[in-house]
Amino acid sequence: MSTDLRQFRRVVLKVGSSLLVDRARGRLNHAWLAALAEDIADLHAKGADVLVVSSGAIAMGRTVLGLPSGPLRLEESQAAAAVGQITLARTWSEVLAHHGITAGQILVTLADTEQRRRYLNARATTLKLLEMRAVPVINENDTVATSEIRYGDNDRLAARVATMIGADLLVLFSDIDGLYTAPPASDPNAEHIPVVDRITPAIEAMAGGAASELSRGGMRTKVEAGKIATAGGTHMIIADGRTKNPLKRVAEGGRCTWFLTPSNPATARKTWIAGALEPRGTLYVDEGAERALHGGASLLPVGVRRIEGAFRRGDAVIIRSESRVLGRGLVAYDAEDAARIIGRPSREIERLLGYPGRTEMVHRDDMALSD
Repeated sequence: MSTDLRQFRRVVLKVGSSLLVDRARGRLNHAWLAALAEDIADLHAKGADVLVVSSGAIAMGRTVLGLPSGPLRLEESQAAAAVGQITLARTWSEVLAHHGITAGQILVTLADTEQRRRYLNARATTLKLLEMRAVPVINENDTVATSEIRYGDNDRLAARVATMIGADLLVLFSDIDGLYTAPPASDPNAEHIPVVDRITPAIEAMAGGAASELSRGGMRTKVEAGKIATAGGTHMIIADGRTKNPLKRVAEGGRCTWFLTPSNPATARKTWIAGALEPRGTLYVDEGAERALHGGASLLPVGVRRIEGAFRRGDAVIIRSESRVLGRGLVAYDAEDAARIIGRPSREIERLLGYPGRTEMVHRDDMALSD
């Protein structure tokens, strides 16, 4: 696999607590973070979209609040996250601003990437930030999350985010330089695996347990993240993040493990829409809309003649003309609101609904048309 990161148009970087926080002092590792910001700025200047999934809020907050070392109760973790998030967000904004890059913070939980209604909101906001050349910094919303805090799903969250926005590369920075045949700390004969073409049961069996108190995940969760990412058309790297300029190190051929995907984000997403979701309704479109769809356009309300079904925003629906099925898509409106705006131009949506809704009934990125 080529290590030239310029081949990737959209890159997600996942940064764990053990890298961001100096455990001995309980402070942010500013020098390391500034060096990573240099890497991000270099990739950003080459035209790539860059997004960061950052941990560290709980680790920072527990220091500020003077909480003791060791496991925290759930409510203590949530309180620590509320305090630590302020420092973390400010720091990311400052280190990126030094390179003339605007940072935007988005707080999510796994549910925001898995429940289609919330997924569409999170995706639309993130893509708009990328369109405006900002770097979204996505943090786990540990002030309200429960399963993420208890089970350490930060790696899986990063993979969900990567597939949600159609990233073609996810980099998980860790305190190890990739996957080994066995945990290298306990097995001196463990061998490094540079490339994983497919995640098999044998590959999964090589994963170890949790890595540290600050980093709740381990190799097991990283391999799980690899399964999510590669199924969504995203290549994934596990790389050592402990050195300065860790992304530059990867680009220069530093040791890491690549998890390869045979697909690409657009193809994987359309396959998911076309076959993995049960449709909840039907949108009947006119001839003009049918031609526009096959030309690559989104489906606008003005092109919809009538609807059937009791669907909700984010549900899969069938898109068809009066004579044939054209494909499927994720609808941007509940059935009741959709019925009020069909056949009308998008500029009238706010007047008809009382709020400024989406311009499209089904965005082209949320659509899979039949051949």
